[in-house]
Amino acid sequence: MKAIWNNTLIAESDDTVVVEGNHYFPPHSVNQVYLQASSTQTHCPWKGEASYYNLVVDGETNKDAAWYYPAPKEAAAQIKDRIAFWRGVKIQQ
Repeated sequence: MKAIWNNTLIAESDDTVVVEGNHYFPPHSVNQVYLQASSTQTHCPWKGEASYYNLVVDGETNKDAAWYYPAPKEAAAQIKDRIAFWRGVKIQQ
């Protein structure tokens, strides 16, 4: 699977975990140069607390377009530290 935004490959992996229709990529498969830490956090009743990244490509910022669970609840342990995308990021094979 590939995550593409702003015509740029952000992540690529054959080892994504799909939860609620979202592909969670292993951290090592994501090009970290495009990630900028965000202070945004949200809560999911069964997964736990999510943290976010902004995507920054060619001077353009996609706020909170990537998220991950650094300490998920037991039911979501398989996505610990994996990164998922939304807000216009295309996920394709």
